[in-house]
Amino acid sequence: PLTLQELSTTSGVSSSHLGRIERGERFPSAHILRRIARPLGFDEDELFTLAGFLSPQTPGVAEESGAGYGSRRLDPYVAKMLAEEPIEIQRAVIGILNTLKIVAKAMAKGID
Repeated sequence: PLTLQELSTTSGVSSSHLGRIERGERFPSAHILRRIARPLGFDEDELFTLAGFLSPQTPGVAEESGAGYGSRRLDPYVAKMLAEEPIEIQRAVIGILNTLKIVAKAMAKGID
Protein backbone atom coordinates (compact mmCIF):
# COMPACT_ATOMS: atom_id res chain seq x y z
CA PRO A 1 0.00 0.00 0.00
CA LEU A 2 1.09 3.52 -0.85
CA THR A 3 1.02 6.08 1.96
CA LEU A 4 -0.25 9.61 1.46
CA GLN A 5 3.28 10.94 1.97
CA GLU A 6 4.71 8.51 -0.60
CA LEU A 7 2.04 9.51 -3.11
CA SER A 8 2.82 13.16 -2.41
CA THR A 9 6.53 12.59 -2.99
CA THR A 10 6.11 10.60 -6.21
CA SER A 11 3.39 12.80 -7.70
CA GLY A 12 4.55 16.23 -6.57
CA VAL A 13 1.09 16.99 -5.12
CA SER A 14 1.10 18.23 -1.51
CA SER A 15 0.02 15.71 1.09
CA SER A 16 -2.44 18.24 2.55
CA HIS A 17 -4.16 18.60 -0.84
CA LEU A 18 -4.23 14.82 -1.29
CA GLY A 19 -5.72 14.49 2.20
CA ARG A 20 -8.52 16.93 1.33
CA ILE A 21 -9.24 14.90 -1.82
CA GLU A 22 -9.21 11.67 0.19
CA ARG A 23 -11.68 13.12 2.73
CA GLY A 24 -13.96 14.34 -0.05
CA GLU A 25 -13.38 18.01 0.77
CA ARG A 26 -11.94 18.67 -2.69
CA PHE A 27 -12.36 17.08 -6.11
CA PRO A 28 -9.13 16.50 -8.06
CA SER A 29 -8.59 18.52 -11.22
CA ALA A 30 -7.53 16.84 -14.45
CA HIS A 31 -3.99 18.10 -13.79
CA ILE A 32 -3.89 16.43 -10.36
CA LEU A 33 -5.36 13.20 -11.73
CA ARG A 34 -2.61 13.08 -14.35
CA ARG A 35 0.02 13.47 -11.66
CA ILE A 36 -1.32 10.75 -9.36
CA ALA A 37 -2.45 8.17 -11.93
CA ARG A 38 0.83 6.30 -12.42
CA PRO A 39 1.90 6.25 -8.74
CA LEU A 40 -1.51 4.78 -7.90
CA GLY A 41 -1.09 2.11 -10.58
CA PHE A 42 -3.71 3.44 -13.00
CA ASP A 43 -3.61 4.45 -16.64
CA GLU A 44 -4.74 8.07 -17.03
CA ASP A 45 -7.86 7.02 -18.94
CA GLU A 46 -8.81 4.59 -16.21
CA LEU A 47 -8.47 7.17 -13.44
CA PHE A 48 -10.26 9.85 -15.48
CA THR A 49 -13.15 7.43 -15.98
CA LEU A 50 -13.29 6.53 -12.29
CA ALA A 51 -13.28 10.23 -11.39
CA GLY A 52 -16.14 10.94 -13.79
CA PHE A 53 -14.15 13.07 -16.26
CA LEU A 54 -14.61 10.49 -19.02
CA SER A 55 -17.38 8.10 -19.83
CA PRO A 56 -16.26 4.49 -20.27
CA GLN A 57 -16.66 4.68 -24.06
CA THR A 58 -14.57 7.89 -24.48
CA PRO A 59 -11.49 7.02 -26.56
CA GLY A 60 -8.87 8.79 -24.44
CA VAL A 61 -7.56 11.69 -22.44
CA ALA A 62 -6.16 14.67 -24.30
CA GLU A 63 -2.45 15.21 -24.11
CA GLU A 64 -0.99 17.48 -21.44
CA SER A 65 -0.51 20.31 -23.94
CA GLY A 66 -4.17 20.18 -24.99
CA ALA A 67 -5.72 20.23 -21.52
CA GLY A 68 -9.01 19.32 -23.16
CA TYR A 69 -10.93 16.32 -24.36
CA GLY A 70 -11.24 15.13 -27.93
CA SER A 71 -10.41 17.83 -30.43
CA ARG A 72 -11.69 20.67 -28.22
CA ARG A 73 -9.92 22.46 -25.42
CA LEU A 74 -11.35 22.76 -21.95
CA ASP A 75 -11.19 26.40 -20.89
CA PRO A 76 -8.70 26.66 -17.98
CA TYR A 77 -11.05 28.92 -15.99
CA VAL A 78 -13.94 26.49 -16.44
CA ALA A 79 -11.73 23.55 -15.48
CA LYS A 80 -10.50 25.36 -12.37
CA MET A 81 -13.97 26.40 -11.26
CA LEU A 82 -15.48 22.95 -11.81
CA ALA A 83 -12.55 21.22 -10.11
CA GLU A 84 -13.25 23.22 -6.95
CA GLU A 85 -16.82 21.91 -6.75
CA PRO A 86 -18.00 18.53 -5.49
CA ILE A 87 -18.73 15.93 -8.15
CA GLU A 88 -22.49 16.29 -7.60
CA ILE A 89 -22.29 19.97 -8.56
CA GLN A 90 -20.07 19.19 -11.56
CA ARG A 91 -22.60 16.67 -12.84
CA ALA A 92 -25.48 19.09 -12.20
CA VAL A 93 -23.65 21.69 -14.31
CA ILE A 94 -23.34 19.16 -17.15
CA GLY A 95 -27.05 18.38 -16.81
CA ILE A 96 -27.90 22.08 -17.04
CA LEU A 97 -25.61 22.45 -20.06
CA ASN A 98 -27.34 19.55 -21.81
CA THR A 99 -30.74 21.09 -21.07
CA LEU A 100 -29.60 24.44 -22.48
CA LYS A 101 -28.34 22.72 -25.64
CA ILE A 102 -31.72 21.03 -26.15
CA VAL A 103 -33.57 24.32 -25.64
CA ALA A 104 -31.21 26.17 -28.00
CA LYS A 105 -31.61 23.47 -30.66
CA ALA A 106 -35.41 23.60 -30.34
CA MET A 107 -35.39 27.39 -30.58
CA ALA A 108 -33.16 27.27 -33.66
CA LYS A 109 -35.57 24.85 -35.36
CA GLY A 110 -38.47 27.16 -34.52
CA ILE A 111 -36.70 30.14 -36.09
CA ASP A 112 -36.00 28.37 -39.42
